[in-house]
Amino acid sequence: MIIGITCYPTYGGSGIVASELGKELAQRGHTVHFIASALPTRVTQLSDRMFFHEVEMMEYPLFEHLPYDLALATKQAEVAEEFGLDLLHVHYAIPHSISAFLAREMLRPGRYLPVITTLHGTDITLVGRDRSYLKITRFGIDQSDGVTAVSNYLRTATCESFGLCDIRVIPNFINGEDYRRRPNPELRARYAGPDERIIVHVSNFRPLKRTKDCVEIFARLASRIPSRLIMIGDGPDRAQAEWLARKHHLADRVHFAGKQPHITDFFSIADLLLLPSEMEAFGLAALEAMACEVPVVVSRTGGLLDVVEDGQTGFLVDIGDVDGMAEAAVDILADDTRRQRLGKRAREVALDRYAHDKIIPAYEGFYREILEKAGVAASKT
Repeated sequence: MIIGITCYPTYGGSGIVASELGKELAQRGHTVHFIASALPTRVTQLSDRMFFHEVEMMEYPLFEHLPYDLALATKQAEVAEEFGLDLLHVHYAIPHSISAFLAREMLRPGRYLPVITTLHGTDITLVGRDRSYLKITRFGIDQSDGVTAVSNYLRTATCESFGLCDIRVIPNFINGEDYRRRPNPELRARYAGPDERIIVHVSNFRPLKRTKDCVEIFARLASRIPSRLIMIGDGPDRAQAEWLARKHHLADRVHFAGKQPHITDFFSIADLLLLPSEMEAFGLAALEAMACEVPVVVSRTGGLLDVVEDGQTGFLVDIGDVDGMAEAAVDILADDTRRQRLGKRAREVALDRYAHDKIIPAYEGFYREILEKAGVAASKT
């Protein structure tokens, strides 16, 4: 198949999943064309089966904001015509499903381009429920030939919010060879002493991720467990988190590492992942950490209820319960045997339920279903 993929080329979960999906599809013999404003974050090398088409936006004094969605639709249509796309798979409903709809409408008469939209979370739970975006979000989803969601939680939320329930759940995935623990003594020594534990948090530092809670939780356990906190990512709440670290006199033990392209390097030195989010439609960071044998302490919310086995791969704690999360973290970090047992079980669960060789065929099968329904014959690979 010749597949077009559009995503936000950022460190958020949707961009990561789209990047990894494209790479896996290319390895399985399909041809993938990424169409985005920049090269997706996890795509480090292109090939004769993987291409990138940059969406360029015209700057003009009349435009207060650059018309990304229109420029994207134009590029999607151009790539579809020039390279003979069999289908277009867009990640995140707004505005990508709308741009895909416009692209399809622009194609020459008789040329139909099936569109698949994958819902990742805040496009439904946050943006889509805003009254000003509700109708356009519903329209984009409804006009898609196929819709997938990354968790049962998100499918239910979409059905309740928009009355659209014909959604296939295909969860996020990991490649067990790429995501595994690789000892890195030099990196570990850069952040912590030999007797200290390393706690990691990964997010886009937005209010929904409750980044500041990480510092509060760490402040409660730091006096009980010799440890360091590494905050990976960036975003609007970083300054507040840094201020809290200084307030608690922990600035020398809380490290803000910024965005990191090789996240497995940090999971490989971590003893615990902390994810106190308000909502996670799936919890990709938790899955990636688990695959690297890192136990997790996460919020009892959304898709994390499916990903994390409470008491077996880590702990689920109520949203905002910083004391409870601190206690759960101490329980794990104070007992090496238990921590290692949780880590091994975490990897077992990650590979058993979310390995790429189980999830990618589900996408391929869904693609074929949509192509058959649309009456389009897929290109032979």
